[in-house]
Amino acid sequence: MKTLYSWEVLDPVILKSAGPITAAFEALGVKDFRAAAAYIHRIPYGRTAHPDDLFGVIREHRGTCSTKHALLCRLALEQDLKIALVIGIYRMNARNTPGVGKVLESYGLDSLPEAHCFLRSGKMRVDVTRMTKREPSEKISHFIHEEDISPDQIREYKSALHRRFLAQWIEETATGNKYELDGLWRIREECIASLAECNEEGGVSRR
Repeated sequence: MKTLYSWEVLDPVILKSAGPITAAFEALGVKDFRAAAAYIHRIPYGRTAHPDDLFGVIREHRGTCSTKHALLCRLALEQDLKIALVIGIYRMNARNTPGVGKVLESYGLDSLPEAHCFLRSGKMRVDVTRMTKREPSEKISHFIHEEDISPDQIREYKSALHRRFLAQWIEETATGNKYELDGLWRIREECIASLAECNEEGGVSRR
């Protein structure tokens, strides 16, 4: 399992009547799981008003890697599909995350540890937030750390894990030790804001 694949590799399992997440997709005319992933893929990048409310992705027509994949994981749980929600830590740079290069450069950084959520189906990592075709994406080629999480862990737990790796990076790198943890976190927030702006301007990133 060395790379990230798009939503197109998911099986088109017909949705059966189940819980509220399923009902929300059915109301949109979505008939199968792959179509649900395709629908979420097309939604623009952006934080919802209340990230704990996964219905906000559909209602506000926007989402992040966390909320989009958590919503699909909830749907998979309702449908009894063996699909996991995964958090991975990788070194974010201008090449693997288009839209953050100018922010990192302005602070003298080549990269920064970032937390990214995606799905795992069988042995495949599946990322519905990347604009890819059937070919696997090489934009993120290595994860420093990966673990399965529940949809309820996309906020506090994800942030705590991310900050732990940022703190470790500060201790281990000459570039990182120029900054305090809160300072790096603010730079990271600027990167996220830049991604949202990139999406609004028709950029290529849908993280």
